[in-house]
Formats: sequence, C-alpha cells, structure tokens
Amino acid sequence: MADGLPPAGRPASGCASGDHAARPRRRGQGELEAQVLSVLGQAPGPATAAWVQERLGTGLAYTTVVTILTRLHAKGAVTRERAGRSFAWTPAAGVAGLAAFRMRRVLENEADRHAVLASFVSALGPDDERLLRALLAEAEPADGRNPVADTGRDGAGGETD
Repeated sequence: MADGLPPAGRPASGCASGDHAARPRRRGQGELEAQVLSVLGQAPGPATAAWVQERLGTGLAYTTVVTILTRLHAKGAVTRERAGRSFAWTPAAGVAGLAAFRMRRVLENEADRHAVLASFVSALGPDDERLLRALLAEAEPADGRNPVADTGRDGAGGETD
C-alpha cells in the first residue's frame, strides 16, 4: 500500500473477504429507543439508567443510555423523578400505550397522513378491521358526532355544512 491504494482484490478496509461480519450491524432508527422502552417496561418500578444499562446487556455506554432516556423523556414516552444526583425513569404508558406512541410518531413524521392511514387500513385483515371499527365507535365524542362518518370521501375530517 505504498501508493496509498489497497492491494488488488482487497477492499480498502483491509478485510480480505470484504465481509464485515465482525463489525456490529447498524441499528435501525428508533431500535435503541424501543429496546430501552422494553427494558424499562419490565422494571418493578422507577428504574435508574444504570439498571436499564445492565438489563440491556448490549455493552452500551451509560451515557448512551442516559441520552436515549432523555430523548424519550422529551418525546413524552417516559417520566422521570429525582433519585439522588440522578433520575429514576418510568414508562409513561404500558406496552400497548408505548406501541401506540411509536405509531403516532411515525404518522406525525409523514407529509401525507391520509395516504399513510389509508394504506394502513387497507392492509388490515378482517378481524383487525372489525376491531378498529368497534374501537372507533367506542371513541365517539360526547357531542354525538361520529369522527369516522364525518370525514367524507377526501378524509379531511372537516365539517360538511
């Protein structure tokens, strides 16, 4: 490599096969947050970042766990209370609530909410579709308006008067 170029047939990384199996794979967006929320959800009560770090067992640095918890706090997914010089963390909702939180976050980050929801609903199986309809009927506002019926064909959800 005297000229700064790798030998022929050998990747620049120095890995003879080009296989990077020894390198840890890059996590998907939100994967660490999901793992931290899952571990935190298993805690018998408020948990410290050190407790979460220990249960994760992934070799993450303590500061990384604190950063993830702080981001989750900013998103409203966890609450915290002072515990000495640190914090004790608690999920803001149960497992189902956390899944719903993640779904809302995905939806909030999409420009065309109508298209995303339409695609989601059209992909539901018959049982899930019935369940969704029943849940929407239960969630009918006190004023008697049915938010499903009031959306019209364009899904805008506005008044039709």
